[in-house]
Amino acid sequence: MKRIHPDVIRLGLVSFLTDVSSEAIFSVFAVFFTTIAGASAALLGVVEGLSDFSASSLDYVSGWMSDKTGRRKSLAVVGYGFSTLAKFFLLVANSIASLSLFRIVERLGKSFRGPPRDAWLADVAAEADRGFSFGVHKAMDKAGAVLGPVLAFLLLAWLGQDLHGFKVLFICTAIVAVFAVLFLLVMKDRPGAPHQRDNIFKAWRFLSPGFKLYLIPAGIFSLAYFSFGFLLLKAYEVGFSIADVILLYALFNVAFVIASIPIGSLGDRIGRHWLIKMEYAIYALMSLGFIFATDKWEIVGLFIIFGVFYSIDEAQTKAFIADLEPERRGSAIGLYNFFSGIVYLPASLIAGALWTVDPSYSFVFALIVSVIALLIFAVMDRRILR
Repeated sequence: MKRIHPDVIRLGLVSFLTDVSSEAIFSVFAVFFTTIAGASAALLGVVEGLSDFSASSLDYVSGWMSDKTGRRKSLAVVGYGFSTLAKFFLLVANSIASLSLFRIVERLGKSFRGPPRDAWLADVAAEADRGFSFGVHKAMDKAGAVLGPVLAFLLLAWLGQDLHGFKVLFICTAIVAVFAVLFLLVMKDRPGAPHQRDNIFKAWRFLSPGFKLYLIPAGIFSLAYFSFGFLLLKAYEVGFSIADVILLYALFNVAFVIASIPIGSLGDRIGRHWLIKMEYAIYALMSLGFIFATDKWEIVGLFIIFGVFYSIDEAQTKAFIADLEPERRGSAIGLYNFFSGIVYLPASLIAGALWTVDPSYSFVFALIVSVIALLIFAVMDRRILR
């Protein structure tokens, strides 16, 4: 019987409520931004790109602060609170510029809260059950990503897809976000061991050699990563309607939730380095599938596979990093997120450029790069784990 620390469930509930709030907004933001506010699709692309960068821009800073001070809860509260305040700002946003600012600023809160929270999870989870614990947390997190868009759809269907309907939706999401922060505030703090002499610019040298080596295949693999939007475009090209594409997104999240806990338990039994290899292999096979997929049932299967891949990428890579870096987990997780986020930008540009030539080229590139990352990790894994 797997043992799980109560804080894993509590932090999972905080993440669940936050994702219900955030995903309800993000599932309709593009429509609201372009249709109600009148922004162009080109501007939407710029804003989404900047928000993706914002979502990882502060990871290393918050992770380093968490390790230097030993604080987990207070920094997580700042991150969650910042995102919640941004949602209240959305209630009075009345211009394209202010809406753009909301989307970018809200993601800064996500970036700041992630590493302290993940370090908190790693600290309270026993090593033998760490994958299971991270899987439970991410399953609860993604359950919010399933429920949020459904609630947004039902609310707008009831009130109408006009300014009034969207404003009521935004009020409801802000209230849910407040409950998440309040629940976190009443939780007992679990401070880590402080490293007060650490300098943010020199913290790199204190991280474990295994973690530093892991960043090589991880960075290469990040170059294969393409926006989820390309998968939705592929589905649309195969013949799915816009409404069906939304259901595919929900299917992806459901697959993520179902896979997270058993995948985490599997990593606890066989070793998380095997999950990293599995992650890269699954991504390569999925890319291969998208190259040749022409039928709807194939697309459905590939979205389920993508959900399984993402359950490893989102949860088990953090558990693996926590194994490699027991002393400065916040800094390591933050640096990994920041580094991956930087690589995602050229990865998206490459995928977009190849897509304009031939959509299959984007998946061919992802296939090749992910296989290279898998081979490099397989060669280096003993040195990484040493």
